[in-house]
Amino acid sequence: RNFYYITILRDPVSRYLSEWRHVQRGATWKASLHVCDGRSPTTEELPSCYTGDDWSGCSLQEFMDCPYNLANNRQVRMLSDLSLVGCYNLSVMPEEQRNKVLLDSAKENLKRMAFFGLTEFQRKTQYLFEKTFSMNFISPFTQYNSTRASSVEMDEQTQRRIQALNFLDVELYDYAKDLFLQRYQYMRQKEHQEARRKRQEQRKILRAKQA
Repeated sequence: RNFYYITILRDPVSRYLSEWRHVQRGATWKASLHVCDGRSPTTEELPSCYTGDDWSGCSLQEFMDCPYNLANNRQVRMLSDLSLVGCYNLSVMPEEQRNKVLLDSAKENLKRMAFFGLTEFQRKTQYLFEKTFSMNFISPFTQYNSTRASSVEMDEQTQRRIQALNFLDVELYDYAKDLFLQRYQYMRQKEHQEARRKRQEQRKILRAKQA
């Protein structure tokens, strides 16, 4: 069997707000083991943001204020090799070095994946998926611009703070968007070249028949 790693990335601010809305409704990740190097983190390494059964009803301000919130830079953390930085032990190396290692690891892993898409580009994501794996979906992907995240009203200061809390995800997304559009343009050019080659072949056959 052939196994392929794929993922879908989302704009960091929208993704963060969506997770906050999800948590507001009572979602938890208590079943997640966060295993790294064969073990789960201790409560000292990964404290909880709340004391009850869940964090339902938390305000956006409370969500942003928790320094242990795993929503911060979640995409970088989930795509990187945490063992390179000592997993969840923040004392292994300085914060600046840790952030660089995590971001570089996430970029490298993303680049080496068979495929990745962006939720903000549903049609392009579908096109690249179909070309990558030589398959076609039954119906076209639908671009939904009206989401729970988009319905959140916030001022510019709050948006800047969310971006600051997710500065690694912001940099990763910029890198991913650039790479994604490069791959899309490459596939489109390749498709056009193939179509032109077929037209040329058909003209040759037609001329040969006429001769």
